[in-house]
Amino acid sequence: ALVGEKACYQSISSCGGQIFYLGTKSVHVMTLRSWRERVDHLLKQERLTDALALAWSFYEGKAKAVVGLSGDTSKRKAVIADRMVEILLHYADRTLKKCPDQGKIQVMEQHFQDVVPVIVDYCLLLQRMDLLFNQIYDKMSENSVAKGIFLECLEPYILSDKLMGITAQVMKDLLLHFQDKNRLENLEACIVHMDITSLDIQQVVLLCWENHLYDAMIYVYNSGMNDFISPMEKLFKVIAPPLNAGRSLTDEQVVMGNKLLVYISCCLAGRAYPLGDIPEDLVPLVKNQVFEFLIRLHSTEGSVDEEVYPYVRTLLHFDTREFLNVLALTFEDFKNDKQAVEYQQRIVDILLKVMVENSDFTPSQVGCLFTFLARQLAKPNNTLFVNRTLFDQASLTHANLYILAQVLEFLCSPDDDSRHSERQQVLLELLQAGGIVQFEESRLIQMAEKAEFYQICEFMYERELRYDKIIGCYLHDPVRKEEVFNYIHNILSMPGYSAEEKQSVWQKALEHIEELLLLSPCKAADLVAIHFSEQTESIVTNLQDQFLLFQFLRSLLDPREGINQDLIHLPPRITEQFIELLCQYSPDQVLETLKVLEYCRLEETIQITQKHQLHEASSYLLEKKGDIHGAFLVMLERLQSKLLMLTQDDESSAVLPLLESIEDTLMKTIALCRRNSHNLDQQQREALWFPLLEAMMSPQKLSGSSQCRYSESLKSLTMQVLNNMAAFIALPSILQRILQDPVYGKGKLGEIQGLVLGMLDTFNYEQTLLETTTNLLNHDLHWSLCNLRASVTRGLTPKQDYCCICLQQYKRRQETADEIIVFSCGHLYHSLCLLSKECGTVTKGLMRWMCYKCNSSNKGGKLSENFSELKKGSGASLAQVRQLSFLLSPQSLQYLTLQQHSESLLDPQQIQAFDQLCRLNRGTSRLALLTELSRGHSGEKHGLLSISHGDPATSSVFQNENFQLHLAPPPLAED
Repeated sequence: ALVGEKACYQSISSCGGQIFYLGTKSVHVMTLRSWRERVDHLLKQERLTDALALAWSFYEGKAKAVVGLSGDTSKRKAVIADRMVEILLHYADRTLKKCPDQGKIQVMEQHFQDVVPVIVDYCLLLQRMDLLFNQIYDKMSENSVAKGIFLECLEPYILSDKLMGITAQVMKDLLLHFQDKNRLENLEACIVHMDITSLDIQQVVLLCWENHLYDAMIYVYNSGMNDFISPMEKLFKVIAPPLNAGRSLTDEQVVMGNKLLVYISCCLAGRAYPLGDIPEDLVPLVKNQVFEFLIRLHSTEGSVDEEVYPYVRTLLHFDTREFLNVLALTFEDFKNDKQAVEYQQRIVDILLKVMVENSDFTPSQVGCLFTFLARQLAKPNNTLFVNRTLFDQASLTHANLYILAQVLEFLCSPDDDSRHSERQQVLLELLQAGGIVQFEESRLIQMAEKAEFYQICEFMYERELRYDKIIGCYLHDPVRKEEVFNYIHNILSMPGYSAEEKQSVWQKALEHIEELLLLSPCKAADLVAIHFSEQTESIVTNLQDQFLLFQFLRSLLDPREGINQDLIHLPPRITEQFIELLCQYSPDQVLETLKVLEYCRLEETIQITQKHQLHEASSYLLEKKGDIHGAFLVMLERLQSKLLMLTQDDESSAVLPLLESIEDTLMKTIALCRRNSHNLDQQQREALWFPLLEAMMSPQKLSGSSQCRYSESLKSLTMQVLNNMAAFIALPSILQRILQDPVYGKGKLGEIQGLVLGMLDTFNYEQTLLETTTNLLNHDLHWSLCNLRASVTRGLTPKQDYCCICLQQYKRRQETADEIIVFSCGHLYHSLCLLSKECGTVTKGLMRWMCYKCNSSNKGGKLSENFSELKKGSGASLAQVRQLSFLLSPQSLQYLTLQQHSESLLDPQQIQAFDQLCRLNRGTSRLALLTELSRGHSGEKHGLLSISHGDPATSSVFQNENFQLHLAPPPLAED
């Protein structure tokens, strides 16, 4: 925190100047006076770099707290900038004075390389180009070494576009310096990054042309004069004469030609050469100028005997393929530009005229042209038009016929593997355009077969309606082999082909069935199932390659392969042959395949699996046959053999995988026993489980040093057997069987102590689990019954002492058959009044009532509907109401029904206990009140009512003035 300028200054002064750290992370807290004093102090110590860094940090505003420098920011920066200019000039003078006068030139260069870049850097940061190229440069020019280092320091700033323009004098000196140092490539790189207005264009162009700096020359023409044609004219003048004379080009001329192609490509694509972009307003103009230049009929300085279209011809002679590639890249951008599309068509017409109508080009060059045209014509939005009269017999000269013949030879050359697909596409386009109709078709087919142009062969065969021959074209074409299946299926399935044509294709496909199987067994099997189902047996018989036969049968018969099995009708021996091959080539998949295989004879299949010793598959088939004991014996034999190997194997490294194999076999054997034990009697179960137990315990009876390695694992596996068999065999039988073993009957029970204790632990666990479950169920039942009994024994309190229908007090009315009915809602009625309102009905000998007032006020018009629903109530709810002998209100009945649906249903034991409780509570009470209440008595947790006879002859306790209740309270319900 700042505590005042004076205190801060005193603190800074007391530090002796050591507080000032010049890094970017420093926190400068100083006054303007202290800042100036600090800079002067650094200058006195000749620490000019530190002084510049301190000044720049304040100029840039990196100081966190500055005292005394408040005010206008621009003025403050101007003050600091002036001070930095003074320091830079002082720095330059000091650099020249401190330069060593004697010694090697490398020492002087190192001295200036350490200092000059700092000066240049700060001048550029301050954007003081005038200072850099006037006063500083004049000082550096006094020393030739310093001047050279200064000019070289400018290069990285120019290349990074931090320094775009320099003065003419400095540029001149820069050119001369780089020329003297023979660093022309560096000079060219600098020129293409500079502002052209700072250059002497005439001087730079002359310098570039003399030193072969073509990139810089093109840049000067394009940027300085917006001239995009002159560079091409200059380059064409150099490479055209030797090409027209048939001479080979020099290396320098080849470089010029390559740069010319790249330059043309950039102009047509709207890119500046060698870098950047052409201004958007100039792009259409530049494209038009370049196209107009290329398609000129004659050059500006051409001779009288000059051939037409000299520029296109020169580029085609220089590098046909690359020039056509430049045009192809340019055509990619021609979509909606109508003018460009016209130029595109014009260029194509000129190319055809120049190359096809003349014999100056080799067949390979003409082939490149046709390749280029084929790629353009194959585009989906193609707008090009190729004049077919160029290929007509009448319009072709003898020389042109020879050229086309040579082009055909070039395209069909079997020795040339380059651009195979393009050459085939070119020839196909020419065929489709009718361009080679004058050639003999048989000769063309032979050439296409040698060149492996199978699409050409397919085109020719299709014209001749020889569809069967096309199958061979697909099979030999490495790119389209997989398409042969679709082709055969389409020919045999689709209309439009004659019966003879389909029969020829069918016969040819049958002849090549082995090749089809080698190509794709699954697709071939699908084809056979659809079109060759009747020939399946003959195909199987004729196939000599057993593995190929296995793949075919697996694809055909395995439902998992996706072929419709309803299409296949094969004898069982074919299926058994497939299983035989499956056992040979893929034994691990036999079991899973047998589970999904539909048509196989069990006896023959069992013999096959037993022949190949596939025990699990044999066991599965025996179980499927119904021979459970036989299936078990197969698995038991396999398990015993593995256990024997375990006891005889002395290598500890092989024990672990063998134990895993034993566990896997044991689990499968246990699963077999569990699946079938439910359908067996006790004796048959023991015939399965006891031999399995004996097999697992037998290795543990052996004594030896190797036993300890696997004894614990075998005990664990034996416990799994005991745990699983305990569900089907009584525990005493298991213990008796173990104790009857002669080995354990002679005092060796200690060896099976772990097994016995494990069985007892299992028994204790299951017993505890059963007791806990029973206690939980009993607690739930007890809680439910206590709540029901509490509801039954609860008394009712009427809201008033008169009937809610007739509005008479129940004590004054003395009808003989009348009863008083009280509902849990507190409403009181005479029974005759309720009957008059149709609120009572007899259900299974018991009178059922509903509150008239609650129902009429709640859903007035639907009283009869609710009551009918009450009469149709669920059997469970009515039964419980009847057993409890209480009447329910409709609200209570609905509550009961919802509760019953939300809770779990009672099991038979709970229902029996519930009925017993109801019978106990229904008996005659010691008090007359309970006797009267028990007559018409039914209820539920919320619905209770009481009935009393109004006849005095019956000595009703309700009419007795000395009526008193002497009831014992019900037992408390336990939570």
